Order: sequence, then structure tokens, then C-alpha cells
Amino acid sequence: MIRVINTGGTFNKRYDPVNGSLFVPADDEAVEAAAASLRHGCEMKISGTIYKDSLEMDDADRDLLCEIVAKVEEKAIVVVHGTDTMDRSAKALDRWLGRSHDKRVVLTGAMVPFSIDPVEATANLAMAVTAVRFLEPGVYIAMHGLVLPYEKIRKNREVGIFEAVVP
Repeated sequence: MIRVINTGGTFNKRYDPVNGSLFVPADDEAVEAAAASLRHGCEMKISGTIYKDSLEMDDADRDLLCEIVAKVEEKAIVVVHGTDTMDRSAKALDRWLGRSHDKRVVLTGAMVPFSIDPVEATANLAMAVTAVRFLEPGVYIAMHGLVLPYEKIRKNREVGIFEAVVP
């Protein structure tokens, strides 16, 4: 069983035609829609919390996410998260869980909302769900064809993609 924890972020954003802006809804609609095609032979339990753009997340939100990840019974956990501070939450999770934990945590997200173009969001979620089944315990980021330990991947803001950190 894979636990998918949805925290919001661009992946989930929808357009509000009344005020002409994107917002993060307090639901799991986008994640459930993206996951629907991935459920063949793979049991997933989707739950949501926080429901914010990651730029709005603070330390209390990260602590809540860490508490949830630590408490869930599943050992394979995918966190759908905004891309701007995904690395901060990954670092917090790694610190919170410590080095002796047996959980595999993969953070993923999208640069374009699922509601606008579902391809990238679904591809990133599919990659995270697949990877979390086979990785060693630890905290990882899965984005744009890469699945790496969180400290070995970064968001390149100049070109708008995630890339491996080259030492």
C-alpha cells in the first residue's frame, strides 16, 4: 500500500474565472484524477493536508507534514508538494525521521497545474509512485524524469526544470 499525501502546490491549482487567478483548492481532486490511471496493480490511499502553495508554507506546516509522515502506517509515501519549497520540506522530513527510519518518502509536484495540462503532473506522480516501491529508505524528489535523494536534485528556476546537482 502506498500513501499519497497531498499538500497542495501548483499540481492542484485551478483557475477561478471570477477573479481571474489560480488558487489551491482544499480537496484532492487533481491527485485523485492523476492517480486513477495508476491504480492497476497498485493500492494507494490518498489523503490531504495543508492545501497551500509551497511559498505560503511555514515551519508549522512542515512540522505538521512531518508528524503525518511519521505517524502513517505505510512505509511507502508519496508527498504531492509545491515545487518552490519542496527541498525545504524534504530536508525537514529527513531531519524529523532521522537516519534509522524504514520509510521511503518521495516528494513530487508539477510546474503546470493538472487542471491546465495533466501530462506533466501525471508523469511526475507516476514516476514517484513507481519509485517509492523500490527505493531504499530515505527522502527523495521525483521530478522531470529524475528520482534522486533530495539533496542531489534542485529546481533550476532559470529554465523551469529540476536537474541533478553536480558536485
